[in-house]
Amino acid sequence: MLKLLKETNRFKESLFLGILTLFCVSLSIFRYTYTDTFHFLFLNWNLFLAFVPWLLTSLISIHPVLKQSTISVIPLMACWLLFFPNAPYILTDLFHLKDRSSMPAWFDLMLILTYAWTGLLAGFMSLWDLERMLSGVIKKQYRAGLIIFLFFLSGFGIYIGRFLRWNSWDVLHKPFHIIEDIAERVIDPLGHPRTWGVTIFMGLFLCVLYWSFKIIRTRSEDEMTTNEEV
Repeated sequence: MLKLLKETNRFKESLFLGILTLFCVSLSIFRYTYTDTFHFLFLNWNLFLAFVPWLLTSLISIHPVLKQSTISVIPLMACWLLFFPNAPYILTDLFHLKDRSSMPAWFDLMLILTYAWTGLLAGFMSLWDLERMLSGVIKKQYRAGLIIFLFFLSGFGIYIGRFLRWNSWDVLHKPFHIIEDIAERVIDPLGHPRTWGVTIFMGLFLCVLYWSFKIIRTRSEDEMTTNEEV
């Protein structure tokens, strides 16, 4: 019964994310058709990258062989860690927002926020999957610490992507250049205040968002349990 419930929830989750994605794509197509410009079509690629962590944890969750194979899980989780910052990264696409004669600013604001919300939701859902996977391995308080660390690591990843313009796949193509950029900022943190400002405040912002989601989710589950008991 529990397995069936999980599969049902996974289907609903996938369906909801699919509908949100179609809505995002529809908005960008409408904008392209209305203005005949390619502005913000890149959001579709950014959203795809944001979905990679959720696709990876979903694959592990629904595939029984992968769950039991450490050899398979480790590279998948390494991939998850590499792509996870792409989920909140879309928030920084708000930097592209400005008045344009071709389209009202309010529409572009709604467009970017819709993509950002969908990407964040996919990222947080993948993180919930990760929490479930670690529930039998790591104690609750340590899991919370790990998640906080991941958020600050993501904040650093967002900085690398937005300001240094490195992409996730550049780890394979130009690993030594990335290591050099990171080492420079670690060795001389005072010389790069923007690096650590973005990292710290984006990490804090993600923590606030995530635990807000958790509180809402816990409250919803408690109310459902109470209603069933009544």
